[in-house]
Parts: sequence; C-alpha cells; structure tokens
Amino acid sequence: MRDYLTICVNGRPKEVRGEDTFLTLSDFLRINCRLTGTKVVCSEGDCGACAAFVGRVRGETIQYSAVDSCIQLMCQLDGTHIVTIEGLSEPGKLNPIQQSMVDCHGAQCGFCTPGFVVSLYDILRDGKSVDANAVRRGLTGNLCRCTGYDSIIRAAMKTDRAAMAGLEKLYPSANIIGSLKAASDQGVQIVAGWRKFLKPADVKQALQFRAENPDCTIVAGATDLGVQLNKRTRTIQSVMSLSALAELRSVTIAPTGLRVGAAATLTELQAAAQTSLPELARFLEWFGSPLIRNAGTLAGNIVNGSPIADTVPALFVLNATVELASSAGVRQVDINRFYTGYRKTVLEPGELVTAIEIPIPADDEYFRLYKLSKRKDLDISSFGAAIWMRRTGRRIDDVRIAYGGVAPTVIRMPRTEAILRGNEITHELFESAAETARREVSPISDVRGSEEYRRTLARNILLKFWNDSGGDEAEAPAAPPSGGVFQPALARDPRGDV
Repeated sequence: MRDYLTICVNGRPKEVRGEDTFLTLSDFLRINCRLTGTKVVCSEGDCGACAAFVGRVRGETIQYSAVDSCIQLMCQLDGTHIVTIEGLSEPGKLNPIQQSMVDCHGAQCGFCTPGFVVSLYDILRDGKSVDANAVRRGLTGNLCRCTGYDSIIRAAMKTDRAAMAGLEKLYPSANIIGSLKAASDQGVQIVAGWRKFLKPADVKQALQFRAENPDCTIVAGATDLGVQLNKRTRTIQSVMSLSALAELRSVTIAPTGLRVGAAATLTELQAAAQTSLPELARFLEWFGSPLIRNAGTLAGNIVNGSPIADTVPALFVLNATVELASSAGVRQVDINRFYTGYRKTVLEPGELVTAIEIPIPADDEYFRLYKLSKRKDLDISSFGAAIWMRRTGRRIDDVRIAYGGVAPTVIRMPRTEAILRGNEITHELFESAAETARREVSPISDVRGSEEYRRTLARNILLKFWNDSGGDEAEAPAAPPSGGVFQPALARDPRGDV
C-alpha cells in the first residue's frame, strides 16, 4: 500500500505526500505547483473562479469533469489527471475560447475569467449543438461582478469550435492512462502528524477501516465538507476516500428503479434519470451548479442530514431505501426512518452507506418536486416539497407528501395525506388539505424566511400541485407545465422577502 498520492497536472506526474494530502486542490495548484491562473474567491464553490478539470480513468479512457477546485481535497484525487487554465492553451497561442473572450471583451477585472474559460471549454468541447440558453445554464456556477454576462455569452457563441483542441488531443491518454489506472486501483494509507488517511482498494478494506475508526470522515464528493474546512468550522483527523471503489461509482437502471452507488456523482444520476425518472432529472438542474454536480453525490446529500437537503423529499415519497454495510453485514433502511433528529441518522458506528435504491413511479402514478429559494440558481432551499399520487379517474387512491425546511428533519405529512387519500379530487378538498398542511408543520424563522412564510408555502404548494395535476379536469395532463423548478411567487414573506 502506497504512502503517497499519485496524480498528473497538465500532463506531468506529481507525488503528493504528508500534510499536502489534506490540502484543497486549489491550494495545491497555487502553492505547490505555482499555477496561479486558478483563482480563489469564495472558497465555497459558489463563484467558479477556481474551476479546473479532473480526469478519472473509466475503462480504457479518461473522463474529464470541471469542478470547483476550492472544495476538492487532494485526498480525493489519487490516480487523476488535473488540467488547469494554463493547460488549456496550445503552445504559443490562446485557445479559441480565450481568443473569443478577448475579441468580445468578455473580461474586465479578469479575476473570474479563468473559471469562465474552463466552464466554457466543458460546455463546448463535445461538439453537441449549444445555444445561448445552454451556455447560460452551463455557467450557473460561474459569477462575474463586472461584465453583465452578455459579452461572455457572445464570446461562447462566437468561439471557433472547429479549432478547439480537445483534452484527448492536448493530453493523449495513451501517454498517461497506464500510470493513472495503476494508481487509481491501488490502496493508499498516509499518516501525517495527528491525521491519517486511507484510500481502500476494496469495500472489505473500507469496512475494516470504518470499524477501527468509527469517527472517520468519509469523502466522496466533499462539496459540503470542503466548505466547512475552508471556513474552519470543522477539522478532520481520520479520513477515508471512496474513489477507488468502482462498485460504489455506478448508477444502475432497472425496470423498477435506480440503484445509485454512494460514490456516483449527481451529474451521473441526472443523466441516468433523464429517461427513467425525468422529474428528478429536471429537478437536479437546480441543484447547485454543473461544477458542484460533477463532484457531489446523492449519498452525501442524504448523510449530511440537512432538513433542507434538495433530494431527500423526493426519496421520502418514492420510498427509497438506503443500503448500509459494515463488517457485520448489509442492511436496508427505509429512508423515511433514516433520520432520528437534526443532522442525526440511524447509521451505527462502523457502518457505511454503499447505495441508494430509488423506485420508479408507475405510469398511473404522479410525481412532482418543488424548490423555493431566494434566487433561482445556485441557492440553498428555503422550502422543498415532493408529492407522489396514484389516482383512478378523479379518485386519489394513495398519496405521499414530504416537506423540507419546516422541521428539524425532512418530514412526511400524514395528517395532510389522510385528508386526500381515498377522496375525489376537487379544489375544495385541496383547500382543506392545504390548511391542514399549514398547521401540521413546525418551521422556525431564519435568514431564509420566517415561520409564517414557510407555513404559507406549506399551504400553497398543495394548491400548486392541484393545478399541476390537472385541477378540475377529469384526467391529469401527460406533461405537467412546470415541475421541478423554482416558483418564487408561491408566497410572500410578511417582511418582504420573496
């Protein structure tokens, strides 16, 4: 077992030892590699100035994703190829995106520009048709205080894509894949002062380490952990990375459901859900940004235990199960019974989340997701909701409702469900259920909204669902108009916040 990390940076091999194992990728690039084109502004993954590519061996190829390097830890990156803004230029000239940014005046102070170039490269590199709206969506995770964005959008649309050299051309995989593949499959154990790190080579080794270190921090995406470490609200002593466990990285599609490995990214889940669970795929478009989804995981969103976790209400109403493994064996836990309190779960010492099983709604089942936040993109929820319903004609055979942001954990709404279950769909019925929902929740007031605001949302979201599911029409529409998206006008906070 190695006692150092092996990576490549812009095609050059690097060894990472000792305390450097616990650096963020952005710090390693800027301090150790002197690659200062990667900028650090927010240290939270919000602005995208630090964007860089991480390439991982998948089969016989290297697959690249753009990520926020400020919230990626070096201990996640053994066996990867990192490509920075400096690595996107061809010898002696700017790449076409950089040239287009110059020609279209896409930079003023320039601090955010490297991150924009990396994200634009990710958007434009695969040759698929891209319009201005796709560019806007792809740049959700990149912020600029100077240009107003129009010049950046123009730069993207005017880029000579035929002249762009792909990452495979810039860094032929044949030159580096052998060493990266060998490194990514190997285990790593590093002790540096008071901290220790393990990258297990298989699940058995992972469970043994977990049993011996029940308080160890599990690292997969680290999109939340990275923020906590940067803001010094948390320290880590014992760390285990799941990056080498191929069996935890897959998303498997079956006729009855999705099996999502604990190390699979949200981007991979979103791609798999496009055909099998399209409402979830649409909703994930508003989860963080592409830079965050390329690193973050569903398991991390679940284990974090936040009452406003975006994905958890959906899992509640779909009756998803969480697979927990330990050296004693494997057990399945209904996610409705997974949380025991604020940021507390049923995970026992020595247990590890290995997968999440998500049932797929049948053709006669109706499934909707909603998120309310102060801004549309890249924001934490003030309130979230998921509603699942099975109906025969106008009769509601069964219904499940889950709300986030109205209690210490995401909750089901049994009293509200009971009002609806077994009854004929009418506006009056949903008005009655909406009033019950308003009384059933117990929200607090905080910076994202008052108690009264959230109670109003708990009420109004049911009326929104009634309208989306067909209202007074006999049958629900085949393609409801606005699922899975931000709806800012559902309620107005008495203080004026929307």
